[in-house]
Amino acid sequence: MKTLLVLISTILLASGDFLGRPASQVKLQSLSNTMAESSFYDFKLKDINGKEVDFSEFKGKKLLLVNVASKCGYTKQYAQLQELYAEHGDKITILGFPANNFGGQEPGSNEEIKEFCSTEYGVTFPMFEKISVAGFDKHPLYRWLSDASKNGWNNEEPNWNFCKYFVNEKGELVKFFPSAVTPLDEEILKLIEA
Repeated sequence: MKTLLVLISTILLASGDFLGRPASQVKLQSLSNTMAESSFYDFKLKDINGKEVDFSEFKGKKLLLVNVASKCGYTKQYAQLQELYAEHGDKITILGFPANNFGGQEPGSNEEIKEFCSTEYGVTFPMFEKISVAGFDKHPLYRWLSDASKNGWNNEEPNWNFCKYFVNEKGELVKFFPSAVTPLDEEILKLIEA
């Protein structure tokens, strides 16, 4: 079985990926992603309204990046994220990344997600367009967050909704928190005040 998997992988690499792109394009795209996002501040993503956000705007700020979902047991953490942002927004910026990777718990469009966050939780912290945070189509930002060769130490990717990554004011990934750690956890508050 292992031999068969290796053979299939070799054929796919030689002929291009399963999306129909030539192998040379796949390799170049992979290389350009690595070169283009060598630091946290090199990323550019669209917010929930479709406006491009240059992450260099976050230089000098502490950040908490969270993969969020509207239909999850952890969705109530939106309230704590908003509370954290309201009370400590002068010291930390929260960045929300809707993702439908786990249990199909974020099926809505960007507009539906925006409406839900506003109506149900009064979210005012920056929200971004829906992306993939795990798997073969993982967004380059989450590849950076979960690859030690890119971020310096961490290989943990989100394994469910509401995982958290703390980035310091120098753009360095400092800590990964699993879903069960609440936004108002003492360790997160200590990092904000440090």
